[in-house]
Amino acid sequence: GLAALNLLAAIEAEVGLDTVDAVVALRGYVRGAPEFDAHPAVVDGASQVLLTAFGAPTGAHARTAIGVASLPGGACVELDLVVSVATAGR
Repeated sequence: GLAALNLLAAIEAEVGLDTVDAVVALRGYVRGAPEFDAHPAVVDGASQVLLTAFGAPTGAHARTAIGVASLPGGACVELDLVVSVATAGR
């Protein structure tokens, strides 16, 4: 949830949430122990935040959840988001 909120804040700061035409793809990297297998459930939380923020169909997106042994800075989750934004004069 918090990582997805950070994505929304970054979009707002750069171009504004109101310029988002579509959430295209979300890729989530989830740090976990070898026996942990609920990576998709973790990324589901981020998907839900995006769907709540943008509604359907704008917030509907392709999604990938990947388990990893470590992430930079000891992070638990790293998200990669692709959105389509309106351009000026459109």
